[in-house]
Amino acid sequence: TKFLKPLSLLSFCKALVFTSSVSMLSLLFSTSISIAIALSITLWPSLADAKTLRMALSDDATTLDPHVADLVVNRRLLNNIYEGLVTRDKDFKLAPALAVSWSQPDAKTWRFKLRPNVKFHDGSPFTADDVVFSLARVQHPLSAIRSTVQGVSAAKRIDELTVDLIMAEPNPVLLNHLVNFRIMSKIWSTKNHCLTPQNYKDKEETFASRSTNGTGPFILASRQPDVKMVLMENKTWWNRAASEQANDRGNLTQVEWTPIKSAPTRIAALLSGSIDLIADPPLQDRDRIKNTPGYKLQIGSEPRIFFLAFDQQRDELLYSNVKGKNPFKDLRVRQAMALAIDVDLLVKKVMRGYGRPTALMVGKEAQGYAGDLDQRQSVDLARAKKLLADAGYAKGFEVTGDCLNQAPFGELCQGISSQLAQIGITSKINLVTFTNIFPKLEKYDTSFYIMGYGAPTMDAFEPMQGLVHSLKAGQSGSSDSNWGRYANPKLDTLLDRVNRELDMNARDALIRQALMIVRDDLAVIPLFQIVHAWAMRSNVEAPFVPNSLPYFYRFRII
Repeated sequence: TKFLKPLSLLSFCKALVFTSSVSMLSLLFSTSISIAIALSITLWPSLADAKTLRMALSDDATTLDPHVADLVVNRRLLNNIYEGLVTRDKDFKLAPALAVSWSQPDAKTWRFKLRPNVKFHDGSPFTADDVVFSLARVQHPLSAIRSTVQGVSAAKRIDELTVDLIMAEPNPVLLNHLVNFRIMSKIWSTKNHCLTPQNYKDKEETFASRSTNGTGPFILASRQPDVKMVLMENKTWWNRAASEQANDRGNLTQVEWTPIKSAPTRIAALLSGSIDLIADPPLQDRDRIKNTPGYKLQIGSEPRIFFLAFDQQRDELLYSNVKGKNPFKDLRVRQAMALAIDVDLLVKKVMRGYGRPTALMVGKEAQGYAGDLDQRQSVDLARAKKLLADAGYAKGFEVTGDCLNQAPFGELCQGISSQLAQIGITSKINLVTFTNIFPKLEKYDTSFYIMGYGAPTMDAFEPMQGLVHSLKAGQSGSSDSNWGRYANPKLDTLLDRVNRELDMNARDALIRQALMIVRDDLAVIPLFQIVHAWAMRSNVEAPFVPNSLPYFYRFRII
């Protein structure tokens, strides 16, 4: 397995030039922004009182449209700009957000009382009309977050601050889903011709993909794609002094978000003091950061699983030397691959211990996780070779797989390729950029791929619904990420029952059955649950939560 090389003197000098340039540009930009804001909004704090967090990530947000491309890098940004009807408090419990209360007048209706006097960033008022509009937009076929309104058929305006969600079917964890149902302004969307979501897979450009207008704690002040974004504190945010979360309050007034693709440059920027925080520092640098005076590492687990998935729909793979049939449709081939992959070794060598081997598609924090089922089979190359021979591939076969061209995916894919070669499967790895891989997968242009998938609702149903429920036209949230087009009618029936079951004990029992099917049929091959880390200067307080999203309004610089 190959790892990134240690930072060379030349790389360090380049990093210093880079960070000096960024610092100078940041100073000039911050000054101009501050003058403009001082002329127009007297509520902003003086520069002496400003607390700016300088954050670096490996990639920029791929879109600003809150209803498409539900990727971690996008959620980390948009989570601070847009809001839902409900949110998570500092203990990660459900709490009121744009709705102050909710009730169920009958079995098919959820009634939400909306928060009064809330303004979007452009100054327009938040009303029930925005909820009705946002629901319709989220349910559009181009949306990638249809699962956030799972089971909802329509929204009905009762009055300006009351809205009903009408259920087509029960959803016992609806509130968990609604945390990620981001509300957009109907007025703004109409004015700027973005009534429907961006066509992300065809790389459509829309006003909503380039601009934002939420109700959240931070406002997008400027953006240069792949260069820098600046977020400013929303001084009129409804929750700035709200009693229910007053003890969560941080002190940031500005966030500078800088994409730095080079891992050595990101580390150099952090250790030189020009960056305050980086998300997901390279695995090989974590101990060094942790042991450097003035810096610290924040570590936390998220119910995100890395897995291997296959094209199980085509009769002939797009990228293989096997003609006239698809080896991945044969369970014996999938079993052979699972027996050949040494996940313990991958976690130790590639992940440097920042992972937990798993046999299930859900993390241990998720509702419905069954620990007694989470037992991986031991590596058995002899049995794997026999299974391949029984399936008609005694001499193996060749196939190309897709993989992100960033750590740890590149190293992970190479490690898996080497292990599969031991049983005769020659896998060529096609490294794809972060910007291009998801549009590629959404077109089903793949034979197999390695990816990570989380559970933002903290519920085991979500990853199974998104990854292994068969494609079902018109069903909200179904199979949004089933890019291998796996289909199992028995599993579909179970998941549909989970979706309707209101008794949580009975629901967990159904989830358990579904987890067993996914595990035994190897709908995908789960590898490990990720352990995240944020690296930061010691004067930064940045609480880590199980969805690994930064809630900037809770961050503090001391």
